[in-house]
Amino acid sequence: MAATTLTTATSQPVFSPRLQGPTEASRSGIWVGIFAIIMSFAALTSSLLVRQGSGEWSHIIIPSLLYANTAALLLSSFTMEMARRALAKSAGPSMWLTVTLVLGLSFVGGQYLVWRHLAAQGLYLATNPNSSFLYVFTGVHALHLLGGIAMLVYLLAHVIGGHTSLRRHRLDNTAIYWHFMGGLWLYLLFVISTRL
Repeated sequence: MAATTLTTATSQPVFSPRLQGPTEASRSGIWVGIFAIIMSFAALTSSLLVRQGSGEWSHIIIPSLLYANTAALLLSSFTMEMARRALAKSAGPSMWLTVTLVLGLSFVGGQYLVWRHLAAQGLYLATNPNSSFLYVFTGVHALHLLGGIAMLVYLLAHVIGGHTSLRRHRLDNTAIYWHFMGGLWLYLLFVISTRL
Protein backbone atom coordinates (compact mmCIF):
# COMPACT_ATOMS: atom_id res chain seq x y z
CA MET A 1 0.00 0.00 0.00
CA ALA A 2 1.48 3.33 -0.96
CA ALA A 3 2.04 5.88 1.77
CA THR A 4 -1.03 8.05 2.07
CA THR A 5 -0.95 11.58 3.41
CA LEU A 6 -3.58 13.99 4.58
CA THR A 7 -3.26 17.71 4.22
CA THR A 8 -4.05 20.24 6.89
CA ALA A 9 -5.18 23.78 6.47
CA THR A 10 -1.54 24.83 6.14
CA SER A 11 -1.10 22.34 3.26
CA GLN A 12 1.59 20.36 5.09
CA PRO A 13 1.40 16.58 4.75
CA VAL A 14 0.35 14.67 7.84
CA PHE A 15 0.66 10.90 8.02
CA SER A 16 -2.45 9.23 9.29
CA PRO A 17 -1.79 6.59 11.96
CA ARG A 18 -4.99 4.83 10.91
CA LEU A 19 -3.69 4.39 7.36
CA GLN A 20 -0.43 2.91 8.60
CA GLY A 21 -2.22 0.20 10.60
CA PRO A 22 -1.04 -2.97 8.79
CA THR A 23 2.61 -2.09 9.40
CA GLU A 24 2.07 -1.45 13.10
CA ALA A 25 -0.15 -4.54 13.45
CA SER A 26 2.46 -6.80 11.90
CA ARG A 27 5.17 -5.35 14.14
CA SER A 28 2.95 -5.92 17.19
CA GLY A 29 2.32 -9.48 16.05
CA ILE A 30 6.05 -10.17 15.86
CA TRP A 31 6.57 -8.88 19.40
CA VAL A 32 3.65 -10.89 20.76
CA GLY A 33 5.11 -14.02 19.14
CA ILE A 34 8.56 -13.28 20.55
CA PHE A 35 7.09 -12.78 24.02
CA ALA A 36 5.28 -16.13 23.79
CA ILE A 37 8.51 -17.87 22.75
CA ILE A 38 10.40 -16.24 25.64
CA MET A 39 7.75 -17.46 28.08
CA SER A 40 7.88 -21.02 26.74
CA PHE A 41 11.66 -21.20 27.04
CA ALA A 42 11.52 -19.61 30.49
CA ALA A 43 9.16 -22.40 31.52
CA LEU A 44 11.48 -25.03 30.03
CA THR A 45 14.47 -23.52 31.84
CA SER A 46 12.54 -23.49 35.10
CA SER A 47 11.64 -27.15 34.58
CA LEU A 48 15.29 -27.94 33.93
CA LEU A 49 16.40 -26.27 37.17
CA VAL A 50 13.71 -28.05 39.21
CA ARG A 51 14.53 -31.41 37.65
CA GLN A 52 18.27 -30.90 38.10
CA GLY A 53 17.76 -30.15 41.80
CA SER A 54 16.01 -33.47 42.36
CA GLY A 55 19.23 -35.49 41.95
CA GLU A 56 19.92 -38.31 39.47
CA TRP A 57 21.75 -35.88 37.24
CA SER A 58 24.90 -36.60 35.25
CA HIS A 59 26.38 -34.20 32.74
CA ILE A 60 26.74 -35.17 29.10
CA ILE A 61 29.45 -34.18 26.64
CA ILE A 62 28.07 -31.56 24.27
CA PRO A 63 28.91 -32.26 20.60
CA SER A 64 31.34 -29.67 19.26
CA LEU A 65 29.15 -29.32 16.16
CA LEU A 66 26.83 -27.16 18.28
CA TYR A 67 29.49 -24.45 18.22
CA ALA A 68 29.85 -24.62 14.43
CA ASN A 69 26.07 -24.35 14.16
CA THR A 70 26.22 -21.31 16.41
CA ALA A 71 28.76 -19.65 14.11
CA ALA A 72 26.47 -20.25 11.12
CA LEU A 73 23.48 -18.72 12.91
CA LEU A 74 25.43 -15.67 14.08
CA LEU A 75 26.80 -15.14 10.58
CA SER A 76 23.24 -15.32 9.24
CA SER A 77 22.30 -12.35 11.46
CA PHE A 78 25.05 -10.36 9.74
CA THR A 79 23.82 -11.34 6.27
CA MET A 80 20.25 -10.45 7.27
CA GLU A 81 21.44 -6.96 8.20
CA MET A 82 23.22 -6.71 4.85
CA ALA A 83 19.90 -7.56 3.14
CA ARG A 84 18.19 -4.75 5.08
CA ARG A 85 20.90 -2.30 4.08
CA ALA A 86 20.69 -3.37 0.45
CA LEU A 87 16.95 -2.69 0.46
CA ALA A 88 17.49 0.69 2.14
CA LYS A 89 19.86 1.63 -0.69
CA SER A 90 17.28 0.47 -3.24
CA ALA A 91 19.55 -2.39 -4.22
CA GLY A 92 18.37 -5.96 -4.58
CA PRO A 93 18.53 -7.83 -1.28
CA SER A 94 18.13 -11.25 -2.94
CA MET A 95 21.81 -12.25 -2.67
CA TRP A 96 21.96 -11.51 1.05
CA LEU A 97 18.57 -13.12 1.69
CA THR A 98 19.77 -16.23 -0.15
CA VAL A 99 22.95 -16.41 1.96
CA THR A 100 20.87 -15.95 5.11
CA LEU A 101 18.55 -18.75 4.02
CA VAL A 102 21.47 -21.09 3.28
CA LEU A 103 23.03 -20.36 6.68
CA GLY A 104 19.70 -20.91 8.43
CA LEU A 105 19.22 -24.24 6.66
CA SER A 106 22.82 -25.14 7.55
CA PHE A 107 22.03 -24.49 11.20
CA VAL A 108 18.95 -26.72 11.15
CA GLY A 109 20.82 -29.41 9.20
CA GLY A 110 23.66 -29.14 11.71
CA GLN A 111 21.21 -29.64 14.57
CA TYR A 112 19.98 -32.81 12.88
CA LEU A 113 23.59 -34.03 12.71
CA VAL A 114 23.97 -33.25 16.43
CA TRP A 115 20.92 -35.42 17.15
CA ARG A 116 22.40 -38.22 15.01
CA HIS A 117 25.69 -37.89 16.93
CA LEU A 118 23.85 -38.14 20.25
CA ALA A 119 21.91 -41.18 19.04
CA ALA A 120 25.18 -42.84 17.98
CA GLN A 121 26.35 -42.41 21.59
CA GLY A 122 23.16 -44.06 22.83
CA LEU A 123 21.60 -40.79 24.00
CA TYR A 124 17.98 -40.50 22.93
CA LEU A 125 15.09 -38.30 23.99
CA ALA A 126 14.09 -40.67 26.82
CA THR A 127 17.57 -41.92 27.83
CA ASN A 128 17.98 -39.62 30.82
CA PRO A 129 16.69 -36.21 31.97
CA ASN A 130 19.57 -34.15 30.56
CA SER A 131 19.43 -35.76 27.12
CA SER A 132 15.68 -35.11 27.15
CA PHE A 133 16.24 -31.42 27.84
CA LEU A 134 18.94 -31.23 25.17
CA TYR A 135 16.62 -32.66 22.53
CA VAL A 136 13.70 -30.47 23.64
CA PHE A 137 15.72 -27.23 23.77
CA THR A 138 17.38 -27.78 20.39
CA GLY A 139 14.27 -29.23 18.75
CA VAL A 140 11.86 -26.50 19.83
CA HIS A 141 14.37 -23.82 18.82
CA ALA A 142 14.83 -25.47 15.40
CA LEU A 143 11.04 -25.53 14.88
CA HIS A 144 10.83 -21.81 15.63
CA LEU A 145 13.76 -21.12 13.33
CA LEU A 146 11.93 -22.97 10.55
CA GLY A 147 9.24 -20.28 10.86
CA GLY A 148 11.89 -17.68 10.09
CA ILE A 149 13.16 -19.78 7.20
CA ALA A 150 9.63 -19.92 5.78
CA MET A 151 9.47 -16.12 5.90
CA LEU A 152 12.86 -15.88 4.16
CA VAL A 153 11.56 -18.16 1.39
CA TYR A 154 8.49 -15.94 1.05
CA LEU A 155 10.62 -12.79 0.81
CA LEU A 156 12.96 -14.38 -1.73
CA ALA A 157 10.06 -15.60 -3.85
CA HIS A 158 8.66 -12.08 -3.77
CA VAL A 159 11.95 -10.52 -4.88
CA ILE A 160 12.97 -13.16 -7.43
CA GLY A 161 9.43 -13.40 -8.80
CA GLY A 162 9.81 -9.97 -10.36
CA HIS A 163 7.78 -7.96 -7.87
CA THR A 164 9.10 -4.46 -7.98
CA SER A 165 8.31 -3.61 -4.40
CA LEU A 166 9.32 -5.44 -1.28
CA ARG A 167 7.61 -3.90 1.67
CA ARG A 168 10.22 -2.70 4.09
CA HIS A 169 8.23 -3.72 7.17
CA ARG A 170 8.16 -7.37 6.04
CA LEU A 171 11.93 -7.51 5.83
CA ASP A 172 12.28 -5.56 9.08
CA ASN A 173 9.89 -7.89 10.93
CA THR A 174 11.67 -10.95 9.57
CA ALA A 175 15.00 -9.45 10.66
CA ILE A 176 13.70 -8.79 14.18
CA TYR A 177 12.53 -12.38 14.47
CA TRP A 178 15.75 -13.73 12.97
CA HIS A 179 17.98 -11.75 15.34
CA PHE A 180 15.83 -12.88 18.23
CA MET A 181 16.33 -16.50 17.20
CA GLY A 182 20.10 -15.91 17.23
CA GLY A 183 19.99 -14.31 20.68
CA LEU A 184 17.74 -17.08 21.99
CA TRP A 185 20.16 -19.69 20.68
CA LEU A 186 23.08 -18.04 22.52
CA TYR A 187 21.04 -18.24 25.72
CA LEU A 188 20.17 -21.88 25.06
CA LEU A 189 23.78 -22.74 24.26
CA PHE A 190 24.81 -21.22 27.60
CA VAL A 191 22.18 -23.27 29.44
CA ILE A 192 23.10 -26.43 27.55
CA SER A 193 26.84 -26.07 28.10
CA THR A 194 26.58 -25.14 31.81
CA ARG A 195 23.60 -27.21 32.97
CA LEU A 196 23.49 -30.33 30.84
